Amino acid sequence: MSTHPAPLIGSMAPPFDMECARVDSPGAAPTRGRVSLADSRGTWLVLVFYPHDFSMVCPTELLGLSRRAGDFRKQGCTLLGVSCDSLDSHLAWLQTPQELGGVAGLAFPLASDADGDVARAYHVYLEHQRVALRGLFMIDPNGVLQYHAVHNLSVGRRTDDIFRILGAIQSGGLCGERWESPTDTIEPARFLVPGYRLGQFEIVGVVGSGTFATVFRALDRSLDRPVALKVFRPGSGRTTAGALAEARSVAALSHPNICTVYGVDESLGYPIIAMEFATGRPLGAVLAGSPMAPARVAAIGEQIAAGMAAAHARGVVHGDLKPENIMVGESDAVKILDFGLARRRAAGNGSTDETLTLGPADTTDTGGLFGTPSYFAPEQAQGRPATEATDVYALGLMLHEMLTGRRAFGGDTLLSTLDRIRSADPIRLADEVPAPFDAILRRALHPDPARRAITMADLHRELATIDGTAR
Repeated sequence: MSTHPAPLIGSMAPPFDMECARVDSPGAAPTRGRVSLADSRGTWLVLVFYPHDFSMVCPTELLGLSRRAGDFRKQGCTLLGVSCDSLDSHLAWLQTPQELGGVAGLAFPLASDADGDVARAYHVYLEHQRVALRGLFMIDPNGVLQYHAVHNLSVGRRTDDIFRILGAIQSGGLCGERWESPTDTIEPARFLVPGYRLGQFEIVGVVGSGTFATVFRALDRSLDRPVALKVFRPGSGRTTAGALAEARSVAALSHPNICTVYGVDESLGYPIIAMEFATGRPLGAVLAGSPMAPARVAAIGEQIAAGMAAAHARGVVHGDLKPENIMVGESDAVKILDFGLARRRAAGNGSTDETLTLGPADTTDTGGLFGTPSYFAPEQAQGRPATEATDVYALGLMLHEMLTGRRAFGGDTLLSTLDRIRSADPIRLADEVPAPFDAILRRALHPDPARRAITMADLHRELATIDGTAR
């Protein structure tokens, strides 16, 4: 147990004097030195404890702070990183290129607290692991502690949040919940280039880009497997809470027809979701405007229904099912992608949490409409929230498109598309496909969601019996 008293807000910060590694000028080799609390007297100090050099979160977190070092200086503030790693490891890390997972060019020193004495003094030391927790301390020019927070080892810190708190403390005023940093944000595509490393993930290339996010292919060096990294753009309106909710919704699902979520990192200042890299082609590319054989339609549709039945059983609604979100791989194996509009149904009352408004470039966010218009259910066209019945309707539209080779709804404008959806005749659409699909579509495409007399579990069972596709 530590014999040091826990530092208190308004008290003098515990003094320290440590060896450190620093880069004195751009392109220069890192050098050894020492750093003490007394060095920051007369300026603000943000003291950042972190557990290890090479972890998933540490490089992105420290580099996120480094990119804003000039903004910290403008606010009369210096930065200092501290871990219980050796000074030699810090020197090696500062010489390792960023694209290889290092922090070369870091704009502030890294101090070595090898014995953990400083971490103990600040009450962030884990004795059994011999590492520091993610402690964050703000010390004023007189050496008085004005703020501290301690984070779990795997939870990164957002640079904008640190600015938010620092600005409020320095001004002596109140910092409202909606306060935002006025400084510029960085577009991730500028530095997430092939070869760049985010912890154990090495960027391979860009898979696709939409209004709100870019998806990168990456290699998980720890587990030697390909992954997809979904990186949300700064200023896109995508909140960290929303991204975490999306990830949790999907991470709660375990099904062979649903793309698996591995984790979330937010230390760069915006959310990154690491997920399974699904190989194959989007269903839209497989279709290419041509009808499919009924047996193949049943096999693909049955897998979509199986995955969505599992999601619905856990209270998760997709809200944006469409061919572009269905990956068809070898032997027509299906993966459902991008639960970006996913909702988790609240237990008991059928209500839903906030709409998570992420989608690709053709997603609309107009007048309370969220999703892709050509695959809207009538209730979505009226601005109502998505439910399980909405997903059923979308799968019904995809079955119709696979069998006929054309979209059920399409128009020259958003308004004309919405008009066609609102006036759609399910009997006419059902009559355009062969039996037994026609009977399925009559129920799946009913305009009233309360009278859509078929569930995803029902669809799974019925499609699995068509032309020997039972599994």
